[in-house]
Amino acid sequence: MSNPQQLRYSKEHEWLSAADNGVSTVGITEFAANALGDVVYAQLPEVGSTVEAGETCGELESTKSVSDLYSPVTGEVTAINENVVDDPSLVNSEPFEGGWLFKVRVAGEPADLLSAAEYDAHIAG
Repeated sequence: MSNPQQLRYSKEHEWLSAADNGVSTVGITEFAANALGDVVYAQLPEVGSTVEAGETCGELESTKSVSDLYSPVTGEVTAINENVVDDPSLVNSEPFEGGWLFKVRVAGEPADLLSAAEYDAHIAG
């Protein structure tokens, strides 16, 4: 699977959808999901909490390790994916669809995010 062109990517391997009425969706990339191995637990930020770009906002636990989840943008969390909380393996099986993690009302313009081509170059290097 290639990285969807319409998304933007962080160097920490999160993806961000274009804002819809000011709200963007956040998930982790297929590259990150494969590197983690089988995800068995997801701790996501609370709805109503504020996340800061580049800061830890949760964690994903796999059979291999525990990895911090970073927010690619600053804003208010408007929803979390309860399906991922109930079935964390969705992060592995559907990283760009059903495995999304949370939605955030973005404050300001996202900075330092990569295009799909830039992200591909980042993970290749």
